[in-house]
Amino acid sequence: MPDIRILFEKNKAWSEKMLDRDAEFFHDLSRQQAPRYLWIGCADSRVPANEIVGLKPGELFVHRNVANVVVHTDLNCLSVLQYAVDVLQVKHVIVCGHYGCGGVRAVLNHEKHGLIDNWLRHIQDIHRKHAEVFGSMTDEHAKLDMLCELNVIEQVENVALTTVIQDAWARGQELAVHGWVYGLDNGIVNDLGITIRSSERVDATYEESVMALYGRYAPTSP
Repeated sequence: MPDIRILFEKNKAWSEKMLDRDAEFFHDLSRQQAPRYLWIGCADSRVPANEIVGLKPGELFVHRNVANVVVHTDLNCLSVLQYAVDVLQVKHVIVCGHYGCGGVRAVLNHEKHGLIDNWLRHIQDIHRKHAEVFGSMTDEHAKLDMLCELNVIEQVENVALTTVIQDAWARGQELAVHGWVYGLDNGIVNDLGITIRSSERVDATYEESVMALYGRYAPTSP
């Protein structure tokens, strides 16, 4: 497998480039980690978290999985969330999906890929929850975009309802949870307009965001 060696060459070139820009870069980076943001995103290789928001190493704490799903039994995700909130004291938790997500498309197209189908059941549940609206739509591209956005909104609510976030708000910690979607075709991050800053606003903000989405994609739907 000779192709793997090129990664070491690229790493060395990157290290040298960073040192050319700032001779103390790695020294300073190794001394502390103080990000203000936690990014929960998709594992898709086309969505490099740091790069698309223009942040350097050390400025963004990251958790990624297939289709940016947040499940209350996923100790991996919850551990990252707890460390980011309780130890690093991040101010913002960002759930960022992306248009054209393969996991979301698999749900819409009823594709089978093996073990991962169990993980994607979470998105199937979202699709089923909004089945009436999807049934009234004829544009397949719009359906995919809408489910990508609904998935983000759902995961924002899931983050906000975790014990980690609820406990942080209860003790008065300043913390906001946001929902964004990244466009693969233009490199632009879109704010879905869902930001939750307190326990009291979780349900209302979720409902407002879903209804706003219905209005954009299916204006004739109730």
